[in-house]
Formats: sequence, structure tokens, C-alpha cells
Amino acid sequence: MSVAATVCAGLLAACGPGADTSAPVGTPAHVMKAPAVLPVPHGTGSKVADDFNGDGHRDLVLDDLVKAQAHTDDAGIGVVYGGAHGLTPGARQLVAPQRQGARVGGQLPAVFDAEESCDLDRDGFTDLIVSTDPPYDGQGRPPVPLQVLFGSPAGLTGTAVVLDVPDRARFGNDWPDQPVCGDFDGDGARDLVVHASEGRLSFLRGPFTRQGRPRAVAPPIPSPANVPTGPSADVNRDGYDDLLVRAAEGTAAAWVVLGGPQGPTRTGTALPAGIDVALGDFGRGRTLDAAVGAMGETSLRYDLPAPERAVLASPGSMLDAGDFDGDGHSDLVSSGSRLKVFRGGTAGLGAKDLVTVPPPATGTSRVVAVGDFDGDRRDDLVVRTYRGETRDTVAVYAGAAAGLLGPRPAVTFSSSEFLGL
Repeated sequence: MSVAATVCAGLLAACGPGADTSAPVGTPAHVMKAPAVLPVPHGTGSKVADDFNGDGHRDLVLDDLVKAQAHTDDAGIGVVYGGAHGLTPGARQLVAPQRQGARVGGQLPAVFDAEESCDLDRDGFTDLIVSTDPPYDGQGRPPVPLQVLFGSPAGLTGTAVVLDVPDRARFGNDWPDQPVCGDFDGDGARDLVVHASEGRLSFLRGPFTRQGRPRAVAPPIPSPANVPTGPSADVNRDGYDDLLVRAAEGTAAAWVVLGGPQGPTRTGTALPAGIDVALGDFGRGRTLDAAVGAMGETSLRYDLPAPERAVLASPGSMLDAGDFDGDGHSDLVSSGSRLKVFRGGTAGLGAKDLVTVPPPATGTSRVVAVGDFDGDRRDDLVVRTYRGETRDTVAVYAGAAAGLLGPRPAVTFSSSEFLGL
């Protein structure tokens, strides 16, 4: 389990699809050997994470798709659906605001950006929370920019609804954004925490209706920092999900905020300043641990919320976590000039079993997802390499008992395959 507390999680070299300028401006995208479009398998519901069609197999969300021409508008969000043997690039959908956005003030949104995913209405199909650009004149309290696309047997096919953040749950005039899913009050339903302003969070209790309305709300919750960060995790194993909050984006201090019957109301461990934070079972396994990435080293805090301190000599500042070898301990992915994986175990993280993963192609690479996509109970690593705005390669490295990750990608494709859908 990991928390990517960063604007551009898992970055290897520089943020964004335009960071590499080797492709000439205006170079068109090419779909090389794109698999034929396959029907999305229909499911009946599951408890698997990111399973939008409820067939029991994890799916992949891709933001910032490559474009037909550089500097043109973003096409939307791509979804690649999973199958019995992992991701199936042919089973793909394009989620676009022009087709599926909810009108606000009579206007359709121009952009969709994927923010968070969980089963908000408890129907067995994962839902996707996206951010949009609603019209706003700059006066008073802004509208809610978050919309919900509900999963279904056919995937994310319906029209979005605006997330209902009642006035009672809001504070100040900041945009209500930065959504984090979790069962923060321990009742078995997925809740949402969103940013309010001035050190407060809005806590929306689930389950949610198909109109985007929470079951209940409370006045905004005081918080040690302004930026809620996901994914959530039960760090102290008390049955309530907890979350991280950060003082700001970029290099900043962070805190663990503990859940309870009233939601995430208790400030727990203060973490050192860093660029990114990952939570996982890296060490002895009594409670979860934290890894905080900075430019020169990674600070470790074992056994939250009263942690033991340690340092991992790793220059990678962008972090993700997953159990790639299936031994029950989280492994740490560190992204800097190289993509490195450190094996977790009873003694904690160390450089002895370091694995370096070669990028799938030339360009600027970043981690886009960690999760078990092929159903073997070992996490897999999804890496994306950009070459300008019109070319990319997405590669899935399968988890392996012996070497953490397979030496070569199990699946590769390009997000250009979503062009024309």
C-alpha cells in the first residue's frame, strides 16, 4: 500500500508529458500495431480495487494521453480493462468530458483529470472521481470542481454527476478538491475527504447516492495541514483508515491523521519534510511504516504512529510501494535518474537486494500504478515513458517471487491507441 504525496507521482526525470522535447513540435502521434478494440467484459460486481466493470480484475486509469498533434487539447482519460491474465489493451475506453461530463451553469467541462477511485455507492463497481473546470467569476465560494463517474457492468459508460459537498461541510473560499477515499469512520462504507481551506478538511460519510450525495456530513475538521493525500491506509491497524496531510505541494512536511468513529480527527505522527511519501509494511509488520523521499536520502519511520527512525541512502525522491514478491512485506520503488526497487523484510528496507528496472523506451519515465493486475497475489509495476506530447510507451512489469519484478515487461502498449475512440 502506498501514498504518492506529490503532484506528479513516481517521476523519474521530470514531470509531465511535455518534459522531453526530443520530438519536433507538431509531430503527429502514430498508433503502431494497436490491438483491435475488444468489448469490455461485463461483470457482476467485486471487491477488487479499481475494478470499474466489476469482473474481478483490476483496471488501469491513464491521464494525460498522448495527442494527435502537439499542443492540441487533451482527449480525456483512458481506461484499460483487466482480464484473467492481466491488462488487455484491446479492452479500452475513452472517458471524455464532451461525452460524459455533467453540465455546470449550462456548460460542459473542457477537461477531465482522474483524481481518486473507490466504490462510493457499495454496488461492487469502482467509481472514478475526476476534477473539472466549472465556470467561476472569482466572487465568493467557488463551485465544486469534482465529478463522479459511476462504474457499471459495462465500465465507466454513464454521465458524470457533480459531487455534492454541502455548505455545512465547507469552510472558506478555496476550491473543494484533493479527494481521498477511505473508510475513515470504520462503518464499512467508503468515505471521502476533500480540502476545505485554512487547515480544515471536509469529511463526507459514505455510502453515496447515485446523485453524488454523501450519507452524512459534519462541520469541517481541523487538520495540521491543508493538502489531503491518498491513498488512505489503516496505519495503526485499529480498523479505521488514516490519511496523510501535507503542508504544501512540493517539498513540505507531512502528518498522519488517524481515523476514528468521527472520521479522521486525530493528529498522529509528524513526518519530516520531503517531496513524496509512501506508506507500507516495510519492516517488522506490527503497524505500517512511512518512507519520505527527499533529494539526498529517504527517511524511514518504522511502526507508526510512534515510529523508530532510520535512513535509506537513496537519491530518489519520488516513491511508491507494493509487495512485488508476495512475501507479505511491502517493497519500495524509488524514482530518480533510475527506477530502483528495494526489498522489504523483517529487518526493514536495505540496499542489499536492490533491483534496477530499465525503462521500457527512450524518454522521460514515471510510475503510473502499482497493483496486482494479473491476479497472482503479487503487485505489478506500471511505468510510462514519454517522448514529447505525441509518443509514449506504457509497460507492465509483473511481480516475481525470485527477483521482485520480471526482467522484461509482460505487456506494452501506447496511449495513442485511445485516439479516435
